[in-house]
Amino acid sequence: MHIILDDTAMAAVGQGNVLASRLIHRAHSEAGWFLYAPACALVEADRARAGTAEHLASLPGVTVLELDLSAVLAVAQRETWAAAHSLHAAQPTPDRPDGAIIATTNPDRWDGEAVRVLDLT
Repeated sequence: MHIILDDTAMAAVGQGNVLASRLIHRAHSEAGWFLYAPACALVEADRARAGTAEHLASLPGVTVLELDLSAVLAVAQRETWAAAHSLHAAQPTPDRPDGAIIATTNPDRWDGEAVRVLDLT
């Protein structure tokens, strides 16, 4: 299972959200579970809650997704970098042919988008 943490989910990790903590545990300990933190969403989460970026980046089950050229082009087309990078990261890739699920504490944010959502509230 491939899961993208959006900025709201990342902030929830720092606030002790049980569901977010379970995702991190599974990504660390169970085969087939992968958890991703898009860099732009990580920046936004750290702005909302200082220390979030360092904390998440230090966790062994979390992979930080860099802002490569295809992500830059996708982000440039949207209003917010955090949501745009998360949405881009959730799209199918050779490593994730079925795409990924976006974990969030604000599922309404993704209404109208072609993405699967995991509500952490």
